[in-house]
Amino acid sequence: MKQSLVSFAVALSLAVPAAAFACDGEGHAAAEPKKVTISELAKLQAAKTVRTVDANNPDFRAKNGVIPGAILLTSSSSFEPEKELGADKTQKLVFYCASTMCGASHMAAARAMEAGYADVAVLPDGLTGWKKAGQKTVSPKPNS
Repeated sequence: MKQSLVSFAVALSLAVPAAAFACDGEGHAAAEPKKVTISELAKLQAAKTVRTVDANNPDFRAKNGVIPGAILLTSSSSFEPEKELGADKTQKLVFYCASTMCGASHMAAARAMEAGYADVAVLPDGLTGWKKAGQKTVSPKPNS
């Protein structure tokens, strides 16, 4: 009996925090950023209907380049959204990092969503997938 109560208490303590992060308090799952494919992002860029956001660190950018026109975040976890992304919270933003093994784009996208940006997506394949698909990259230049 005692072991059953302990097991129940442990299970409950693990479930409650997970539930708190998975729900916005109104019975809806917490918002996840949309996912876009490489071809979808290329089309959005060609139509000039997206702002692409690089969540990689400066060393990675220097070695691997960036997607042309990308906003270069100072940090994926502590950047200032309005300062680095602009005041228009209705603009379409697509965040990317290195690859599917990197979580920086998801972290940065979540930060943007928390700041009130409404149209936020991630490119799961990241810069590695972008390059493998034959898409162009450029050397990083500081944001102007």
